[in-house]
Amino acid sequence: MQHSLLEHGGNLRDAVNNFKRPLDQWLDLSTGINPRFYPAPSIADNAWHRLPEHSDELIAAAMTYYGAPEMLAVAGTQAAIQSLPHLRHALSGHSKVLVSAPSYAEHAHQWRRGGHQVTDCIYPLLEAAIDQADVVVLCNPNNPTGEMVEPETLLTWAARLAQRGGWLVVDEAFGDTVPALSVASHTKQPGLIVLRSVGKFFGLAGIRLGFVAAQSELLQRLGAMLGPWTVSGPAQQIAIAAFGDVAWQDDTRHYLQQQGQRLRDLLSDASISSSGTDLFQWSSHRDLEGRTELLWHFMAERGIWLRWFAQAPFRPHGVRFGLPGTEVGWQRLNHALNEWTQQYA
Repeated sequence: MQHSLLEHGGNLRDAVNNFKRPLDQWLDLSTGINPRFYPAPSIADNAWHRLPEHSDELIAAAMTYYGAPEMLAVAGTQAAIQSLPHLRHALSGHSKVLVSAPSYAEHAHQWRRGGHQVTDCIYPLLEAAIDQADVVVLCNPNNPTGEMVEPETLLTWAARLAQRGGWLVVDEAFGDTVPALSVASHTKQPGLIVLRSVGKFFGLAGIRLGFVAAQSELLQRLGAMLGPWTVSGPAQQIAIAAFGDVAWQDDTRHYLQQQGQRLRDLLSDASISSSGTDLFQWSSHRDLEGRTELLWHFMAERGIWLRWFAQAPFRPHGVRFGLPGTEVGWQRLNHALNEWTQQYA
């Protein structure tokens, strides 16, 4: 079975095609998306009828929620990930780009597509490599390993890069459950660019909405590159409601802390070491004693779809577990892990 470097979680059609099990019989744990998503409010008719103009209300709500001094709304952070390399090329030409590895594969892919020289670098070696790069890109917390870099360290890196016109791009897509880790509030600092998503914590990946925090001039240039009407009217209305619902946010953080711990405990009981965030757990090939593909296949045969990362240069070799969204799902995962333990522990 062939696996692309740019496969992503949520690819249930692959599961259906490869294992001949109907779509509705799968427990999809292949993403890090909150299974208890924000309940979207009723959408006003004009959100469907009118072109989605820039919304000051949306930007104000996002700035309050993320603590950023200025933000640009985009059609999912993927839009920014694809556009930033082209903006960099337009402003500064060919750049040396350091991308943390392992990480979300689109970052390195898009910078290479943008004509830049890309070097993959494991997290422990980033500090020593900063001064050889024009742009540094990392996820914090990291997807899929859960590795984290302290905000003070990131701000120091951003300052070092800015001294020579460089950028530090920090993808905080999984940062909502660890808000103290965010550097979005510091994005008046030159060269610091932060990406945020409503898809993970709010569980609203389908509305395709994200935000970029950076200095005003950079946001203006990025917005001009992306063009008008990039965020749909319904997405704007849903996000305004979600950003303002503090009670839901507090309850959800508590819920995800409990669910994240339950997943860690469940894997530990099955003698599977893991690391990660409240939204997912990661087990490396070493953690699984070389049985990464075996575990992935074992679970798939039982209708449980994990995110398998096949071995490749600068790519993790392991599996990622997302959160079941129902008690039935939890019991199903527990039963499968018990079977795994009986056969392989």
